Amino acid sequence: MKRQVLLAAVTLSACSDGTGPPIETVDELRAVEVVSGLVSPVHLTTPAGDARLFVVDQPGVIYVVRDGTRLATPFLDISDEVAYGGERGLFSMAFDPEYDSTGLFWVNYTDNAGDTRVERYRVSADPDVADAGSAELVLHVEQPASNHNGGQIAFGPDGMLYVGMGDGGGGGDPLGHGQNLSTLLGALLRLDVRTLPYAIPADNPFAGSVDDRPEIWGYGLRNPWRFSFDHVAGDLYIGDVGQNQWEEINAVPADDAPVNYGWRIMEGAHCYNATSCSQTGLTLPVHEYSHGEGCSVTGGYVYRGEDLTGLQGHYFYSDFCTGFLRSFRVAGGSATEHREWNVGDLGNVLSFGEDSAGELYVLAGGGRVYRLDRAVE
Repeated sequence: MKRQVLLAAVTLSACSDGTGPPIETVDELRAVEVVSGLVSPVHLTTPAGDARLFVVDQPGVIYVVRDGTRLATPFLDISDEVAYGGERGLFSMAFDPEYDSTGLFWVNYTDNAGDTRVERYRVSADPDVADAGSAELVLHVEQPASNHNGGQIAFGPDGMLYVGMGDGGGGGDPLGHGQNLSTLLGALLRLDVRTLPYAIPADNPFAGSVDDRPEIWGYGLRNPWRFSFDHVAGDLYIGDVGQNQWEEINAVPADDAPVNYGWRIMEGAHCYNATSCSQTGLTLPVHEYSHGEGCSVTGGYVYRGEDLTGLQGHYFYSDFCTGFLRSFRVAGGSATEHREWNVGDLGNVLSFGEDSAGELYVLAGGGRVYRLDRAVE
């Protein structure tokens, strides 16, 4: 029988700084610890139809969790190749949409020079262990600073690999990467990785361009942490970390391109360092919140599982500093039904994860991974 979420015990409040939409505080979810003892879990995923969980630990290790137990032998350990610390490390992995037949997967990390690398690996004869010697380079991007590396990779509903790139770091995008189409920094890339290292999809907006990078699908991003696709509606959600005042979440149809998300003209829906600015051609966030409520958005997923009936279509997200668990639903291009879920103290929320059934997980400081479940049976 499907579980049901009973939306009782609701408190209606405004944002903590008095701005933004009213938020319902709801008690009917709980965060159930399923993994502990990691260093800094930053990504969780699984191949289609697979009951295992694959957890990416930032120092450079990927673990398999099977039947609630983390296996002692890592799926992949590339810690010797990874520069770990602060905003550097192993950030994410993406399984081939046909992983069960190809055994291929991709990883995104900062190497020992501090640069972004996307590499392709394959599984070994043991399905719980990757072939560590199978690495093949897909993408290398020099990073001018240690922060704003982005780091998310994911296959879209079109079978293309999407790569989130930060603006290269420093405060206020000092090198102007966000609005510069001749660099891969500050952009969302879309690659055809069916051949190595990759091909440019013919329908990329700058395919065939002489001056603009043809890999770019969207741009004007500061530090996308994280992005995801709604498996039903097909929309692309991006949590983009703000500078001094505003955190933002963007939601656009996945086939819209190019999209200029506005950085550094805008911070959230506000002109950055200016009393006025031209917003022509910019796509503003569907939701924002101020630094009175947090400091660094942690993007999540639109819930499409079955256990939490009634919440399908809600986008869950958090903030690294305050660790709240919130959700909203997009209707008519606007964020509605804002809720804050009282699940207890999560600490610093690093990331979210989704299993093959569409159930959601919260990855937090202290090396912990939680599954979102119903509080009332």
